[in-house]
Amino acid sequence: MSTFKLCGPLAAILTAAIFRPSIAAEADEWRTWRGPNLNGTASQNQTPPTEWTETKNVVWRTPVPGRGHSSPTIVGDRIFLTSADEKSQTQAVICFDRRTGKQLWLTPVNRGVFPARIHNKNTHASPTVVSDGERLYAAFCNHDVVQLVALSFDGKIVWSKPAGAYRPNQYKYGYAPSPALYGDTVIVASESDTGSFLAAFRTGDGSEVWRTPRPKRISYSSPVVGRVGGRDQLLISGCDLVSSYDPKTGKQLWSTPGTASATCGTMIWEGDLVFASGGYPKKETICVRADGSRTVVWKNQEKCYEQSMLVHDGYIYAINDGGIAFCWDADTGREMWKSRLPGGSISASPVLANGNVYISNERGTTYVFKATPERFVGVAQSQLGDETFASPAVVDSRIYLRVASSARGGRQEFLYCIGN
Repeated sequence: MSTFKLCGPLAAILTAAIFRPSIAAEADEWRTWRGPNLNGTASQNQTPPTEWTETKNVVWRTPVPGRGHSSPTIVGDRIFLTSADEKSQTQAVICFDRRTGKQLWLTPVNRGVFPARIHNKNTHASPTVVSDGERLYAAFCNHDVVQLVALSFDGKIVWSKPAGAYRPNQYKYGYAPSPALYGDTVIVASESDTGSFLAAFRTGDGSEVWRTPRPKRISYSSPVVGRVGGRDQLLISGCDLVSSYDPKTGKQLWSTPGTASATCGTMIWEGDLVFASGGYPKKETICVRADGSRTVVWKNQEKCYEQSMLVHDGYIYAINDGGIAFCWDADTGREMWKSRLPGGSISASPVLANGNVYISNERGTTYVFKATPERFVGVAQSQLGDETFASPAVVDSRIYLRVASSARGGRQEFLYCIGN
């Protein structure tokens, strides 16, 4: 595994000039986990390639130091990732030039006291960075707490604070949820069998705005704020519940039994319907009317445990852990089709762009199929490296994908820019 290379205290964060990104329209960026629409759907008029090789349609490739599963965050001409050096027990935020792939800076935000155990499919840098266009916000688990940190675009730490404890007794699989943004707050989730919470912090100074307890269960889903049923709702699944909160206050709006004790996927919505899937130990995908009635519209016994789902033109597109793709009618749950994607397990989440679904399996194969309810229509499959857990970002008709390769005997991560 590669290690972070530092040349003196925080020397790696320095650049030739102080950087301030050229802020484009937010729709042309990928500022948060699951992209500009918060649901895995790229902005309109994106026409990324559907196939590639190590030499075909690769604009650039750059090495990523350390290990992490966070997905690319893109603001202006910069790409941001988190990563962890397990040997030195250092967690960092890294910045790359979007045009060339050149690493511009690396800021260590924590040193020491990683969790003693995590799942072999997790990392110490799995949550994705979020940005409001002014700063970057990242969450890590260390010293038995969730640490929330804000950075400037030139890599300087603006503030850092413990958001709350994370000390699971059972299922010590590590921390996973990405933070979410709402107005001038950044929202963090932490769920374990010793204590769970949702909490919001002021983006300007890290001061706490509200804190809401969650059931004492192990779960891993990221919170998300959607405009559902005529109002903003903070949605999260897990702890055997599908739940909604007021993102301004943290007050619970409604909750209904559903999914499973542990889920990983981020909820999606369309109209006044919300959709969730999980997990462990049960299998369930569920649709709930988000008008406060807690009406379960439909459910089935399929599960997307680690993956989030997509909703497009009235249909749900989902891929389970074993690599089986599904299409369901969003209003009724009727199965339109299902098809196995060869190649094994999938942990990344799908992305929709230009009417195509992109999904990568754990062995580095990315499948592309049409988002159509008529039948499964495969478009292409492409291979990069031999390991993919991060989900892609799509900006300016280019795909940014984090993969790893062990081809030369040592694991090395890379960030690819794929374009015509």
